[in-house]
Amino acid sequence: MNYTEVIDITGTVVFAISGALTAAQKRFDLMGVSIIAFVTALGGGTIRDVLIGAQPVGWMQSKWFLVAVVIGVFLAYLFHKRLQYLRKTFFLFDAIGLGVFAIGGLEKALSYNIDPVYAVMCGMITGTMGGLLRDVLCNDVPLIFRKEIYATAALIGASVYLGLDYLGLGYFINFPISILIVILVRIIAVRFNLGLPKIKVD
Repeated sequence: MNYTEVIDITGTVVFAISGALTAAQKRFDLMGVSIIAFVTALGGGTIRDVLIGAQPVGWMQSKWFLVAVVIGVFLAYLFHKRLQYLRKTFFLFDAIGLGVFAIGGLEKALSYNIDPVYAVMCGMITGTMGGLLRDVLCNDVPLIFRKEIYATAALIGASVYLGLDYLGLGYFINFPISILIVILVRIIAVRFNLGLPKIKVD
C-alpha cells in the first residue's frame, strides 16, 4: 500500500464515521448504520467510476476499502458519544477526506482520458456525492445544498491541482498543496459562515 492509498483509506474511515454518526442520530439499527456508512464513504467514488466506465469500481479492487468502512462503523459504535461532542471540530478531518477524494477522483478521471473540465467535475463528485446520498437516505436536505461552501471547495482544489500539474509541478508537491487549498477553503467558509448566493423567494 503506497502513500496515496494510505491517505485514501484514512479518508474512507473518516467519511464512514460521519455516515455512521448521522445514521445513529436517526436511530437506525446496526445494519442501517453500516449501509449509510458504506454509502457515505464509497458512494462518490462509485458514481465517478460508473460515469467514466471504470470496471470494476475502485472499492471492489481492494479489500482495504471495505475494511476501512468496518473500522469506521466500529469506532462510531464504541465512541459515538465522544465523537458527537467532537463533531464540530471533526469537520477538519472531513475536509481532509474531501480534498483527498477530490484530487484522487480527478486523477482517476484523467487516467481514463476524460476531458480536464469534466475530470475536475469527477473530482467534485468523488468528494461530495457520498454525503449527498447519505443525506437523501436519511431524509435530510443534502448538506452541499444548504450550508457553507463544500462542493465548491472540492472544485477549487481540483482546479488548482490541474493548473499546477500543467505548470509541471511534481505530484508529491502538488498533491498536498491542493488538499491544503480545500482544507483552507472549508475552514474559512465555516469560520466566517460563507456560502454561495441564494435566490430570494418572497
